[in-house]
Amino acid sequence: MKKNRLFVIVGFIVAIIIGFPHIAASQLKPGEPIVIGVPTALGSIEGESGWKAVQMAVDEINAKGGVSVKGSKHLLKAYSIDTREHEPGIPVHDALLAVEKLILEKKPHGIAFGAFRSEVLLASMDLIAKYKVPYICSHAITPAFQKKVLEDYDKYKYCFRDNLNAVYVSTYLQESMKFLRKEFGFNKGYIVAQDVLWAKATGDGVKKWWEENGWEVVGYDHYATGSTDFSPSLIKATSQKAQVILVLNDTPQGGIIVKQARGMKVPAVIIGSIGPAQSENAWKVFKGGIEGLVLIQFDLGSMPVKAVPKSIEFNKNFGKKWGDEARQRIPTNGSGPGYDAVYILANSIERAGTVDPDAVVSAIEKTDISGVNGRIKFGKDHQAIFGLDPKETSTIVVYQWKQPGKRVPVFPESVAEGKIDIPPYMKLK
Repeated sequence: MKKNRLFVIVGFIVAIIIGFPHIAASQLKPGEPIVIGVPTALGSIEGESGWKAVQMAVDEINAKGGVSVKGSKHLLKAYSIDTREHEPGIPVHDALLAVEKLILEKKPHGIAFGAFRSEVLLASMDLIAKYKVPYICSHAITPAFQKKVLEDYDKYKYCFRDNLNAVYVSTYLQESMKFLRKEFGFNKGYIVAQDVLWAKATGDGVKKWWEENGWEVVGYDHYATGSTDFSPSLIKATSQKAQVILVLNDTPQGGIIVKQARGMKVPAVIIGSIGPAQSENAWKVFKGGIEGLVLIQFDLGSMPVKAVPKSIEFNKNFGKKWGDEARQRIPTNGSGPGYDAVYILANSIERAGTVDPDAVVSAIEKTDISGVNGRIKFGKDHQAIFGLDPKETSTIVVYQWKQPGKRVPVFPESVAEGKIDIPPYMKLK
């Protein structure tokens, strides 16, 4: 009888540990560090820069004594792993194996920055639900993330995103289109998008808006990741007299379309998101060939603006820690939110008074702090709320490259420092 009772007790304990793995690590021991995991595409400029931003936040918090949990101070410790998800042909499954390896080996109390690619973010959500690790994504932008949270909150409540999504990207770009229509009478557009979730969602959003607002969509092409020749689209855009070409491509090869358009003297304004053309050093890299581009900046850490002091502070301190060359190479997406993600986790753990994931999730939901992109608050869908005033919500900018190599914010009005100009050499009608 006693033996059977012992088996029942042991079985109950094992069931608790297996079924609820977070309970075993819900209380910190004196001096035990709070572990932050960073599974991402470390081989990409975005992943490399995001990892640096996370380390910078960790060092800043530790320099002030760490995180206070019920009167006890705990330092942060960050670990990264390369998911390689930015590489053409790498299966989502391989990236998930890396995420799971990090979780099992390092046992993080939270994950910051996270997935580079939207496809990996969506697939990762089941892993996060399995291991119950508070996760703040700072790069992938598919709106399908929010849908999953809303449809099955109990399962996916551990997942958050503090950067923008594709819907916000479309909205900001639409405002730029309104300006081009009003100022220059443009009404013909062509879309060239990378064949991935975020780019297709953004392209679809702009296409729908164009069709509903009197624009003629004269072409819409998708290119596989790694493509290096965009001339077929540029030829068609020219023959169809497109006045605006929307380009959505975050790969290193994305910059080729800019060079080809300039070489072919395509008479259209190029607008959108082109990864290689957006860092501060891009003017030198392209030898001024990006003049006139109208681009959307997903992250003010890469492009500090006067209206958001935290963006200036982050950009300056990044250069101090990692060197000015690294600062100039900060990509358009992820670094600022990745930095903020660490502060959100630290702040939430401190307010929760524990690393218990459910308590931390509840605290993250109540986040209201100042960050690199403005004021950070989360909606019911666990998406950071973006708007037009950085004092009220997170905010991004649309800017234009102008002589002598400056990125000038043109939208929204709360952060604008100029208006969109049409460079004379474009000879637009």
